[in-house]
Amino acid sequence: MKELSIGRRGALLAGAAGLLASPVAMAQGARRSMADMTRDANAGTVGVISGGVDGTYIRIAADLAAVLDEGDYLRVLPVLGKGSLQNISDLLYLRGIDLAIVQSDVLAAATRDRLYPGVGQLVQYVTKLYDEEVHVLARRDIERVEDLAGKPVNMDLRGSGTAMTASLIFEGLGVQVQPVHAPQDTALERLRRGEIAALVYVAGKPARLFSGVRAEDNLHLLALPLVPALLETYLPATIRNADYPALVSESGAVQTVAVGAVLAVYAWKPGTERYAKVVRFLERFRSKFPALLQPPRHPKWREVNLTAEVPGWTRFAPATE
Repeated sequence: MKELSIGRRGALLAGAAGLLASPVAMAQGARRSMADMTRDANAGTVGVISGGVDGTYIRIAADLAAVLDEGDYLRVLPVLGKGSLQNISDLLYLRGIDLAIVQSDVLAAATRDRLYPGVGQLVQYVTKLYDEEVHVLARRDIERVEDLAGKPVNMDLRGSGTAMTASLIFEGLGVQVQPVHAPQDTALERLRRGEIAALVYVAGKPARLFSGVRAEDNLHLLALPLVPALLETYLPATIRNADYPALVSESGAVQTVAVGAVLAVYAWKPGTERYAKVVRFLERFRSKFPALLQPPRHPKWREVNLTAEVPGWTRFAPATE
């Protein structure tokens, strides 16, 4: 066998060394590629915490994802939530949550109960979404909301948005009731039997809960006085016969207040990565908003006024541009 020349032998040895080293080099390349892919995948993600699986909030968040997503540039991640107060907590402390859908009175409740220091500065709003009316359904012998003093009134389950709103409203009116915390369908049956004096329910009219109420049930909706303590947080609203024929007379109207659903945001500082993500979301939200008004998107989008102000809240500065 002929001996290999020194040159050829060196070339073969170098090639063998290259083959032995290639798995390491490939692994390093793969790691770099994976790191790049991870960075790119997260660069445009915006987490939106919403509501329960059967509610409107999660459908609103899902619409945002369906309409605004644009590859790695922006990806909206809808997250199921557990009520407005918990959503505020998650917005403040949970990783990956940039926006939250909450009731507009949640800041008043959090401030009153001193739940989150500085929450009024840390949590701001992008836009008001739509209104949910406050319904106070009572027995016929209860003529005014003041007549509920000392009587059992259902406020839905503890921690619910209705429970939070009801406590704020009765406090604002100076009416002390006996709080009851039962599911609303159970409370409605108890109200029919006269076991409780009234129930409070926050929902966009007409609420499905009242669809089976008949005139012979001897129930009616109570008006809420529009006192300054309420108007600091809520907006005036009216419930009419067309909304509930069995609960409102044909010529009558019931004065109440409405709580807005709000798209809230953490007040990130300019120049931070999270601030840039939210600004990217806002730019896309404004440009694609007309698409949210079209089927099959939720009909509540057609109630959204992008310039509407929310009492007691500070608007996130980039949302005004």
